[in-house]
Amino acid sequence: MSKSIRADFSQTYLLPPSLEDWVDFDHPARFIRDFVSSLDFAELGFKEVEATTGRPAYAVDLLLSVWLYGYVHRIRSTRELERGCREHISLLWLTGMHGPDHNTLWRFWRHNREALRGVFRQVVGVAYASGLIGLAVHAVDGTKIRSCSSKRSAWHKQELEVLLKRAEASIDAMIAEVESREETELGEYRLPEELLDVQRRRAEIRAALDQLAQIDRAHQHPQEPEARLVKGGEGIDLHYNAQVVVDQESGLIVSETVVNNEIDNTLLVAMVQRTEATLGAVAEETVADGGYYSPNELAKAEETGVEVLVPVKESTSRPGPFHKSQFSYDDQRDEYLCPLGKRLGYRQTRINSHGKYQVREYRCGSARDCPRRWQCSPQQKGRTILRGEHEAAVERQRQKQRSVTKQEILRTRPAIVEVVFAQIKEQMRFRRFTVRHLENVRTQWSLLCTVFNLRKLYRGWLAGRIAFS
Repeated sequence: MSKSIRADFSQTYLLPPSLEDWVDFDHPARFIRDFVSSLDFAELGFKEVEATTGRPAYAVDLLLSVWLYGYVHRIRSTRELERGCREHISLLWLTGMHGPDHNTLWRFWRHNREALRGVFRQVVGVAYASGLIGLAVHAVDGTKIRSCSSKRSAWHKQELEVLLKRAEASIDAMIAEVESREETELGEYRLPEELLDVQRRRAEIRAALDQLAQIDRAHQHPQEPEARLVKGGEGIDLHYNAQVVVDQESGLIVSETVVNNEIDNTLLVAMVQRTEATLGAVAEETVADGGYYSPNELAKAEETGVEVLVPVKESTSRPGPFHKSQFSYDDQRDEYLCPLGKRLGYRQTRINSHGKYQVREYRCGSARDCPRRWQCSPQQKGRTILRGEHEAAVERQRQKQRSVTKQEILRTRPAIVEVVFAQIKEQMRFRRFTVRHLENVRTQWSLLCTVFNLRKLYRGWLAGRIAFS
């Protein structure tokens, strides 16, 4: 019988093993090395540290390779990356057996945030140059991702007001006790030390309330003021709004950013412009969900020559014979025509009830003689119709979506972009930012999107369809 194979810890080699033998030819570490070696670090803006004394500094390509490899394998902690550089065979090969510590890795991140975001654009450029990215349909969407800070340690105006009342009541009770003892006892009664603690606490609460009043918000985290308390997939918590634009043909992310807007209806054109800045062109159609609907954004898209598809929000009132949709607008005479042929002339321009934008008001001039005036409107002055300043752009969008082809594009939107968020959250296991402050959050999201694209390009690299110059 043959003996079992066991580790021989006393074994020595006549010739030392080569690093190149440690990883297979198709290992992701080789793909990362090929990609990183193709980058122009000076053009991207990476800061090369030159040590005048002591130990030489680590090179940019080595540190960047560690970060990319870590994110590919869901290692995002600097301490875990430090440990990996000592224990993972592929990281030992990638770093040439050099082991940067966690402080070095974090300093590299902190000093090169803008350059790290530029790596994403380089990946997109490689994919575009390889003919992988199409310009037929792009889909834009956003998702709420929890911040590093917890809502439990945030300031909440309502809770602070309750705490302030308790502190003031406690102070009043202590002062009353001091005054009572001074009246009944000889000499001066000393102030209790806990009174000073409560007074200090009251000052802190007041300062927090003053800060909330200055920014006109009911919630804020003192260590992460950019995060917003909104409802996400896991309930109400402090979140950031992560945005992407995804190409239908390749499934690659072609544009990304993070904002702290609670809603998306001001971001559509800005995201398309970010795509144009990266690719030098925009898709024939950029599709978004109803959360991006805004008359102002539709008008801006027309002004900039961008083709967009966004579901138009219709009135929630039940359609009837005198619904606004039954009134036709005469552009030449600047008036509306009702279903009975009555004309509603322009009356004035005013700010709408939400105080956000201007509307033109049109009112019926023959309401007294109309036999169906009370069916049309309960208003004593007669029927009034408001026309937003971008109503024409909304109507053109509505007309555009009557096309069967455009309706089909709208239906394909979830399959283009929502699957990206599913993969990032489930496969890459990223559901919460691990860094604080918006600039760091933007860098982390950009790095995640970079790695998402690299994971897709890796298959093309294996097949020989992608070569880094």
